[in-house]
Amino acid sequence: MVVAGDFKNGTTFEMDGQVYQVIEFQHVKPGKGAAFVRTKIKNVITGAITERTFSPTDKFEKAQIVRRDMEYLYNDGDLAYFMDTETYEQLPINMSAIQDALVFVKENTICKVLSYKDNVFGIEPPMFVELEVTHTEPGFKGDTATGATKPATVETGAQVKVPLFVNQGDIIRIDTRTGEYMERV
Repeated sequence: MVVAGDFKNGTTFEMDGQVYQVIEFQHVKPGKGAAFVRTKIKNVITGAITERTFSPTDKFEKAQIVRRDMEYLYNDGDLAYFMDTETYEQLPINMSAIQDALVFVKENTICKVLSYKDNVFGIEPPMFVELEVTHTEPGFKGDTATGATKPATVETGAQVKVPLFVNQGDIIRIDTRTGEYMERV
């Protein structure tokens, strides 16, 4: 059991037959009246984010989210295939559930596959990936404005804003949480 007064960022719990994860929390003790916990919670299955207040004594069943390291193999239309690196078992996952997380993942990359009661609901790609720039406009000499960027397409098809000195064929490091360019490798 988890008590609302003990909520921390990342805590997962069951409520109304759904699984939620705490994104933000704030313990509030008003001058008048009872204390409460103001939260922003995310439904881990649907991805919906809601704001809700709880009494600090509210109790919920703790939800166990299983994170397994699996290798992304390929996608075949509506399904993406992942392989368990220990048992070599292949697992097809519906693309609609993981499409946003898969945008920076290329084949043979190890990802964390998230499941709850054996139902896969998402993946966590590595925090940083190194991808090749497949298309970008050339930067011109003299375009040296501080912080200037241009759009670039990487080998997975994702669009990233990069500095003017990055050229086609360069390998760049990208933060998958924000989708931002980090550095040229």
